[in-house]
Amino acid sequence: MIEEHFRALSDALHRMRATAPTIESWADHLAGVLTGGGRLLACGNGGSAAEAQHLTGELVGKFYHDRQPLSAIALHADTSAATAIVNDYGEHELYARQVRAHGRPGDVLVALSTSGRSQNVVTAAKMAHELGMVTWALTGPDPNPLTALCTDAIAVDADNVATVQEIHLVVVHALCAQLDRRLGVVA
Repeated sequence: MIEEHFRALSDALHRMRATAPTIESWADHLAGVLTGGGRLLACGNGGSAAEAQHLTGELVGKFYHDRQPLSAIALHADTSAATAIVNDYGEHELYARQVRAHGRPGDVLVALSTSGRSQNVVTAAKMAHELGMVTWALTGPDPNPLTALCTDAIAVDADNVATVQEIHLVVVHALCAQLDRRLGVVA
């Protein structure tokens, strides 16, 4: 079982090499947004929420080296707002309402969903489009509604949700490393 998991992860990582230009493009774009006063919003459910928060933590804090904090918000992390929104508007509005509150034209939404079908994440991406935001999806295998809706997407070709989430973390770290390079943060 362990060997099968490592083999699936290794195979998925090998296939991900083709996404390097996309990650570089995202880092270039994000460097301009974040240094120009914009922000990144991130959302997901369960493990994808943890990945979203990991991304925003790396941006507000630091990745490898010290730099200015960058504006990034994990939308699930405000539990008071989240529980009020779900109570008053329903779970489909959980992230869309927060995107409406915090998102501005030109900002970036990173939407994570291992299935690409999480309704509250898809609804958030729709709201982001209405506001003129750039939307990037990290999902499992294509096709799925989220990759079809977003400005750009990285769809992980893997059968196992755990493998998809592990690759999402690799993408998050690669994006942060490339962003730091674009910002001139070096050892």
